[in-house]
Amino acid sequence: MRITEHITALETAGPALAAAAESAGPDAEIPTCPGWRVRDLLRHVTTVHRWATALVVEGRTSYHPEEAEPALDGDELLAHYREGHTALVAALRAAPETLECWTFLPAPSPLAFWARRQAHETTVHRADAESALPAGPGAVDPASAADGIDELLCALHGREKSRVRTPEPRVLRVRTTDTGDLWNVRLSATEPPRAERGPLASARKWGPADAEFTGPADRLYLTLWNRLPVDAVTVTGDEALARLWRENSAVV
Repeated sequence: MRITEHITALETAGPALAAAAESAGPDAEIPTCPGWRVRDLLRHVTTVHRWATALVVEGRTSYHPEEAEPALDGDELLAHYREGHTALVAALRAAPETLECWTFLPAPSPLAFWARRQAHETTVHRADAESALPAGPGAVDPASAADGIDELLCALHGREKSRVRTPEPRVLRVRTTDTGDLWNVRLSATEPPRAERGPLASARKWGPADAEFTGPADRLYLTLWNRLPVDAVTVTGDEALARLWRENSAVV
């Protein structure tokens, strides 16, 4: 996806998150984030948005910690969240392609990194807000979902801090039924997951997998982020790998 597409995804997800939060109310529990209520979610997301905005606008080239979460609640908190989201979108749209600032994952550029990361940060938390409503998390654009799977598998879980490890080498395959994407994820005890993305024909060169997750991109996206249960997609092969993912894949 292009930078402009990520910014558009962020711009779309932000108001949807706010609308779900407003409908659910600040006291509503977030089933996908045990222990959190809607106010906790809004305080977290607006803090992240404002942190990212400061990094981009001020061109900070080293890590700066986030500010303390706001003590606001109710309508004031919603207004604060909306203001922060709007400022983040505006900052990313105004930033030059030559932007230099701190990042924490490989990316073509700092601007590409922050546009992508905040698009998925907000889309995943949009699903959290929607999980507080009877209908649960709504659909995610397939192209954006596939991109988010790629960020999760190839970037976030490519870090040493990933806890998705297996005592002996194993292979997890992720296959979308609508976007034609395939990921091969090699697991071991000594290294973080090593993921590779390719078209469906890549399965021939990659060889067999020990388990495979298959489904529409948006269902896979939300399942791999643990926002939907594993039975929201089709799991074939070793179900222990599905349990391993559910128990150990939380991003920290």
